[in-house]
Amino acid sequence: MTLPARIYLDSAATTPPAPEVVEAVHEALTTHWGNASSAHAAGSRARRIVEEARVKVAALLGGRPDEIVFTSGATEANNTVLQGLPGDRGRVVISAVEHPCVMEAAAALERRGWTVTRVGVDDTGLVDPEAVGKALGKHTALVSVMLANNEVGTIEPVAAIAKLARAAGALVHTDATQAVGRIPVDAGALGVDYLSLSAHKFHGPKGVGALWVRRGAPVTPLLRGGSQEGGRRSGTLNVPGIAGLGVAAELAKTRLAETADQVGVLRDRLERGIRSGVQGLRLNGPPDLRLPSHLNMSFDLVEGEALLMRLDLAGIAVSTGSACSSGSVKASYVLTAMGCDEIRAAGAVRFSVGATNTEAEIDRVVGLLPGIVADLRKAPPAWAKG
Repeated sequence: MTLPARIYLDSAATTPPAPEVVEAVHEALTTHWGNASSAHAAGSRARRIVEEARVKVAALLGGRPDEIVFTSGATEANNTVLQGLPGDRGRVVISAVEHPCVMEAAAALERRGWTVTRVGVDDTGLVDPEAVGKALGKHTALVSVMLANNEVGTIEPVAAIAKLARAAGALVHTDATQAVGRIPVDAGALGVDYLSLSAHKFHGPKGVGALWVRRGAPVTPLLRGGSQEGGRRSGTLNVPGIAGLGVAAELAKTRLAETADQVGVLRDRLERGIRSGVQGLRLNGPPDLRLPSHLNMSFDLVEGEALLMRLDLAGIAVSTGSACSSGSVKASYVLTAMGCDEIRAAGAVRFSVGATNTEAEIDRVVGLLPGIVADLRKAPPAWAKG
């Protein structure tokens, strides 16, 4: 018996590398493997690949090549900004729904003596710029608000937040990891000082990303030991990864509008199909102001983790923002911040559509899901009954 091909609906976690990216990485590994910091010909060839990629990433963000600092990914970029704040006092303002790497970096600042204010969100995950403005206070060094949420896809009003923060004398950072490659991102128009991204979220390789730094904005290196990246990030450059990132950025810029429309149509087809076949659903996040890829839904009387596993057995990959073990519910802090109770949060599943998905795949998921949900509801977990 031939098993059906697997269906991947977890593009918010990672995306398959584009064939052009794989080719660029392979060429850099096998042909241009010199150290980009070396002065000889092999090093110069590697350096040329790095600088070409820098131009492509800058173009994707509407910036200048010298504003791009290559990193191992957005986690390193985010930590570079937050952990690099000087001294042991001051104020940092973040949202209550930031990625864990920002949340943990802010917590580390608190242990150093900093004051961290976490601004709440509404029931769609949206940050109110006025709430950020009220939280600024005196001696605010940095405001960090993500451009789009990883769990529910909410697109945040970063430009409005940045305008208030910069007027108060604060630097502004945005984690744009989920947004880059999915919606247009212009760092200059956003008015931020720092912007983080990871290649693997838009069909690039894992283990490489970038930090965009506005000209004149201070950078304290997180990694020391060399003069790479203009002294802003030490370590031998990951030339194959950077080559792949450059190609992924070029492809994203070229195909962004077409891809966003295609993904959005498929996501909406999926949502309509689920709603038509399954009762007892609640959408988590805004109906409109969200990434075209994201669909986060809570299923009444169903444990999200159980639904994930059943879908995986059926060859369908999705994600969940909550975990349940030993009969106790551990709710997603993002959904909790949005006002969801633990039962609703525990029943949440994130479907994230990508550019490689097809209508046939969406229709297969829509066809299988009602039966799986009905089967799980025959024996719901005790906590799901309220």
